[in-house]
Amino acid sequence: MSNLTRWEPAREMMTLREAMDHLFDEAFTRPLGAMTDGWSRPAIDMYQTDDEVVVKASLPGMKADEVQINITGDVLTLRGETRQQEEKKEKAYHLREQRWGSFERSVALPTAVSADKATAEFENGILTVTMPKAEEARPKTINIKSK
Repeated sequence: MSNLTRWEPAREMMTLREAMDHLFDEAFTRPLGAMTDGWSRPAIDMYQTDDEVVVKASLPGMKADEVQINITGDVLTLRGETRQQEEKKEKAYHLREQRWGSFERSVALPTAVSADKATAEFENGILTVTMPKAEEARPKTINIKSK
């Protein structure tokens, strides 16, 4: 004897909560910005002090001459490309996760900066871009005169 289950259309539809859970699962379990060429957006840390804005980008395996830095208005853009190493035919890869290809990452700066005074250093795969804040964006102290 077989059991019959009554069909209920509402049960078939995904609830809003299930849809949101699925959305967040997909967003946080996959690498952000993954593209088909094997390269994803580089991880970036950005902070500011009283005098400057500093951006640190993780670019393992890259060289300084493979990265281009642009500041346009209040947006910092990092571009780069790393070439795929020569593939040897006699090797049978079991896993291949090395990143190669081009990337571009743009971030909005939290305040106006002096782009012409910006500096960049590249050490151990970490690119550090230091941008002094524009004079009008720096905090000012106003003295109070008493009468």
